Amino acid sequence: MAVLAVNYVTEARGASKTAPFLGNDCSCGQHFPALNIRVDLLQGKENRTMDDVRSIPPPIFRSYVVIPARLASTRLPRKLLLDESGKPLIQHTYEAAQQAVRPLGICAATDHSDLVKAITAFGGNAVSTDPQARCGTDRVAEIARSMSDVDIFVNVQGDEPEIDPSAIDQVIHILEHDQVADIATLATPIRHEPDLRNPNCVKVVRDHRNHAIYFSRSPIPFPRDWDDTCLHADPASFLRHLGLYAYRRAALLRFATLAPSASERLENLEQLRALHYGLQIAVGIVEHYCSGIDTRDDYDAFLARQKYGPPT
Repeated sequence: MAVLAVNYVTEARGASKTAPFLGNDCSCGQHFPALNIRVDLLQGKENRTMDDVRSIPPPIFRSYVVIPARLASTRLPRKLLLDESGKPLIQHTYEAAQQAVRPLGICAATDHSDLVKAITAFGGNAVSTDPQARCGTDRVAEIARSMSDVDIFVNVQGDEPEIDPSAIDQVIHILEHDQVADIATLATPIRHEPDLRNPNCVKVVRDHRNHAIYFSRSPIPFPRDWDDTCLHADPASFLRHLGLYAYRRAALLRFATLAPSASERLENLEQLRALHYGLQIAVGIVEHYCSGIDTRDDYDAFLARQKYGPPT
């Protein structure tokens, strides 16, 4: 793997900032190495040229990827350590996220020594976090408290081994250019009625600023007079929310202190807490997405794609 390290000087919130910028110890007792803005020329990115690398604009804000990695999982026990592909599932996710261009660095925020061992074994940066953390967002916030020089934190789910690194760059880009938004996330058009009716497919409605109005497991907006052409409208009538988030540091730390809202408890969707307390969530659009690994069938399908490629 060839690596090109690029140091940019950027103006962020009125201050000149140069990478590398971080180092040494944090309050959670972990060691964070100095971080460079890195452009990884990874195998499989055969179309990237040096001219492409030189054309990448410098980041406006300092951003960092955190992968919350929890060992326990109900439907697929210890799924992040499954290694039938030749490497642990968490390694697939980590290496995919590393290919994003805009973040300055990456770590996995773990709750168990087995995950720490697996991550450090492939050269990843593992940070032990509170085993009693309520959710992945709380683990990301725990990292953010110790990294005050970072502006934007990206929460990448550990069970998404096929995440598109450009999606990470996109949510960072949204916060760099939407000064009103506190959080950025993504959605993709819903084109099939079973997905619209599926409560496991979370829907989102946006306003004229492309900010979220509401998220729900129910079909929203609800079509009073159903017509199949609703599924083929352009722009899309229905949007599926994807669980990738970028947070401004201040918004993330505030979010972690807020009590769950009534709507959050009803729908079991923590992003409704952010809306309840007035945080602004910008929603970008992607045309395609890869779902995470929740069940054994999901993992078997992932293994098949690894072996044979995606279905045509």
